[in-house]
Amino acid sequence: MRQFVVIGCGRFGASVAKTLYKLGYDVMVVDSDINIIQEMSEYVTHAIQADAEDENSLRALGIRNFDVAVITIGSNVQASIMATLIVKELGVKKVIAKAQSEIHGKVLYKIGADKVVFPERDMGIRVAHNLISSNILDVIELMPDYSIIEVIALQEWEDKALIELKLPNRMGISIMAIKTGDKINVTPYAEDVIKKGDVLVLLGHNDNLKKIEQSETKE
Repeated sequence: MRQFVVIGCGRFGASVAKTLYKLGYDVMVVDSDINIIQEMSEYVTHAIQADAEDENSLRALGIRNFDVAVITIGSNVQASIMATLIVKELGVKKVIAKAQSEIHGKVLYKIGADKVVFPERDMGIRVAHNLISSNILDVIELMPDYSIIEVIALQEWEDKALIELKLPNRMGISIMAIKTGDKINVTPYAEDVIKKGDVLVLLGHNDNLKKIEQSETKE
């Protein structure tokens, strides 16, 4: 079983740690605030008060034995960078770090972070898309120009087979999956018919995905 260490327990870090623990993983959280540590102790395997910028303290905790380190330190950019650098040098196999800005993210990648996440930016993207179109359920930005979206089937798509819709040819959008109630079809065929209320998982260029939002707005 993989072991996770979450360094920094603000709202994002605490949510990550609690979710991993609920999923059955061993989770240790590290934070400098004793009140936060006392509160988190009920929701994770281990909760330790320590300075994330102190290499000796992190070394003493056996950080190198963890499979994944998640650095979720909030507004203290220096502490975020130092913690990322230290856990990487201590030999953690995979380091995921939270960034406040694009520049912060670039620095984290430069010093060895395997993945950088932008929770505030990503949530902003999701909220903005939901404001534009009530049919858009979720958005995952893969690259600056490409995204994956979950969208409730437009009325004009209902009771039509995928081959009739011709989304790849007509709109430049790939259909990755179709959710019907509790069932999910991850290998949709051209003959599959879209029903009212179906959720489609679509991949495409952002300009093409915007056409779906605009189509829904017009209805």
